[in-house]
Amino acid sequence: MEAAIQTLLQWFGMPTVGLPAVFIVAMVSATLIPMGSEPVLFAYVSLKPDDYWLAIAVATVGNTIGGMINWWLGLLARNTYESLKGKTNSRAQVWLEKRGPPMLLLSWLPAIGDPLCLVAGWLRFNWLQCLIYMAIGKLLRYISSTKTGMIPSDGSSKRIILGFATIALAIANICCSPPDIEVPS
Repeated sequence: MEAAIQTLLQWFGMPTVGLPAVFIVAMVSATLIPMGSEPVLFAYVSLKPDDYWLAIAVATVGNTIGGMINWWLGLLARNTYESLKGKTNSRAQVWLEKRGPPMLLLSWLPAIGDPLCLVAGWLRFNWLQCLIYMAIGKLLRYISSTKTGMIPSDGSSKRIILGFATIALAIANICCSPPDIEVPS
């Protein structure tokens, strides 16, 4: 995968290090292609700590654009599917539609985050709301991953990790609580 990224960067005439590399790797990693952008971001921030917030912004924008590519692919798939098969309305779809775009605060989670963006497009969620929730979730991810990697092990990093885990769990509880299921008597 690394060789493919290097080739892609060279093909576009972009440097293999620096903010353009952070942007491209963050964007590609947000699509369904399995790779992580944190090592590249962490390496850049380690080399240029004065550009911390700029690097976080570049990575967040790139990762959010990658998430919106997934959203668009989901929308395209839904429109194509419905043109061939007709409308769908499963229990899972109803449950996800009830939660709406706030689900995308969890778009940073490994394994489920990228498909969540795809599902948001499939369900035709408002693109602007999706963009905002994705960006917030991805920003919090990058801040937490770089801060925890850069803080000395004096116990404060554990508090930061626990704080972000608590926030993520609270968000998940608010916007993705289990569906109300009526049991017939």
